[in-house]
Amino acid sequence: MTAAVTHDPPAPASGRPGKPLIVTEDADLLDDLLRLCAAAGATPEVHHGVPASRGSWETAPLVLVGDDAARRVRGAVRRRDVVLVGRDQDDSGVWRRAVEIGADHVLMLPDGEQWLVDRIADVAEGVGRPALTVGVIGGRGGAGASTLACALAVTAAREGLRTLLVDADPLGGGLDVALGGEAVQGLRWPAFAGSRGRLGSGALEESLPRLHSLRVLSWDRGECLAVPPQAMRAVLAAARRRGGTVVVDLPRRLDDGVAEALAQIDVGLLVVPAELRAVAAARQMASAVRLLLRDLRLAVRGPYAPGLDDREVARLLDLPLVGEVPVEPGLLRPHDGREPPGAAGRGPLARFCREFWERAVLEARAT
Repeated sequence: MTAAVTHDPPAPASGRPGKPLIVTEDADLLDDLLRLCAAAGATPEVHHGVPASRGSWETAPLVLVGDDAARRVRGAVRRRDVVLVGRDQDDSGVWRRAVEIGADHVLMLPDGEQWLVDRIADVAEGVGRPALTVGVIGGRGGAGASTLACALAVTAAREGLRTLLVDADPLGGGLDVALGGEAVQGLRWPAFAGSRGRLGSGALEESLPRLHSLRVLSWDRGECLAVPPQAMRAVLAAARRRGGTVVVDLPRRLDDGVAEALAQIDVGLLVVPAELRAVAAARQMASAVRLLLRDLRLAVRGPYAPGLDDREVARLLDLPLVGEVPVEPGLLRPHDGREPPGAAGRGPLARFCREFWERAVLEARAT
């Protein structure tokens, strides 16, 4: 069980890893807290009371105070990110002791173990602003969504942003192929299909193929054709904790795994060719996606059918218009040694992607 004490909110994370501080004389409780720290990849500092050197009490990113030690830390300097940890769920006095030491949370073991592991892991990894996460989905088959997803990711990396490209479409042939990296060593989706709980964001990043200055999570050519929702949740949460940008290439279906992906996406781009049949298909797709994603925008791809332009397509779909995705026909053919979409930094598609990121990053900073 965990619960919050209502006083000043915790300070924003600094983004720098640090050691949690444990204060307790309870040997059994200490063993449990050390085990949870190990599970989170953190090495704590341990004291029986307030450290003689006040620096560690004041600067530790997280302080775990055993209920047995609450009396000994009562006079310590008030600070944020203090958790009072106990075992007796029926002890109503724990709330009074939490207020006396200025704790942000009261946590009871074993019920609160997963919450505490996650919180300690945040400290170990150094959590800052989460990644700006953009999902790209086609309004109909062959709309060019995968090409745009690759171009957006390559452009973000070229602009110096930490970038991860996630291929969420098991039937798309693999974005590593589109980027010319199918032979590059690194893990693919089948290695993460059994993931649940929390993944280390640094370990995830280092395990993936590095292509064109970005990391790519794609598919192998095996028989794994779906991502369980728990795995999608764990992978995208880890990716977002690393900061920078995450681009997700979404399939044109909404199973549980895709629903998990949409729940973690900040901005969705629906790519729609400017033709009546594509608009009709895109209207159904947009209705389904908007049930799970609040910020869905439209990217229109020409050439235009008679009577249609990008603004008319936006009106018909009732979506905010990002702009017209330039057509570069050579990029729509299978990879044959040419540079991947957006890699050269020249041309209309690269310019479209660069302008999109400039606007999106400014919007993210403003919020």
